[in-house]
Amino acid sequence: MELSAGRVYALQNTFELNGRISAYPESARGYSAGNCYLLKEGDRAMLLDTGYAVHEREILGQLGSLIGPETPLSIFPLRINEFMSVSNAMAIAKRFNVVECYSNVPDIEDWIEFETLRGEERNPVLKTTIIDRGDYARVELDADRIVDVMNAPIRLISTRWIYDEVSKTLFSSDMFSHLWSDREDGPWLLGGNEEDDATDFPFVRSFLLNTRYWWIEGANLSPIRKAVAEVYDRFDIETIAPGYGTIMSGRRHVDKQFEVLDDILDQLDRTKIAPAYVPRGLER
Repeated sequence: MELSAGRVYALQNTFELNGRISAYPESARGYSAGNCYLLKEGDRAMLLDTGYAVHEREILGQLGSLIGPETPLSIFPLRINEFMSVSNAMAIAKRFNVVECYSNVPDIEDWIEFETLRGEERNPVLKTTIIDRGDYARVELDADRIVDVMNAPIRLISTRWIYDEVSKTLFSSDMFSHLWSDREDGPWLLGGNEEDDATDFPFVRSFLLNTRYWWIEGANLSPIRKAVAEVYDRFDIETIAPGYGTIMSGRRHVDKQFEVLDDILDQLDRTKIAPAYVPRGLER
């Protein structure tokens, strides 16, 4: 799916929701999409996440339709300890000209070597490009395209969000990923004139508490709420592109997503509710 003409593409591959995907509540049924994103500029490209191994063939085909085998390609896993981010990194490195892999730790191969490259005819050694551990950094795709990298202001594991000023897109990893479909064919893009009937306080609150954000109930959310608001105020976001589910395009949708999230963080703060741990199967 082309999100910005010639510059941003979503590589989307669907999977069934059957209670086994931790990114969704156990009771969720239907389908969602795993989203990887390709940013292109000049003769270079950057891939955000590499997808589940079960989608390897599809992702290699999608990449092959967008770049050539010699195109300098950077890989940026937004969560290096999450299969959705890293499973196909080595397979992509075998097929394409991967010139670097961004990481917050050295020796990225130690994190993503699900299949070895050593002894192969191509035999590249993935260059690790360390990203500053601070809250914000900038990465150059080429001289005319620089993207902002930030520690996700709300996260369970080490997670990065990316903002691309050229397309005004926030790549939000596992946040804002609560829109799925009854149908395998989606739709996986919500446009500015389309209605979002799912995003409201009760639904998103339940989604967060029954996935990897179970810990926010009764936590000290004031600094997290402030950090999320800073992202919203700092960047001119017109599209939210999550790692899972439906992409949301249009300022109206962006405003709604951040407003609902802010309300949830406010109401679940420890000053208003006691902390609680509830097993995943017991929905709140």
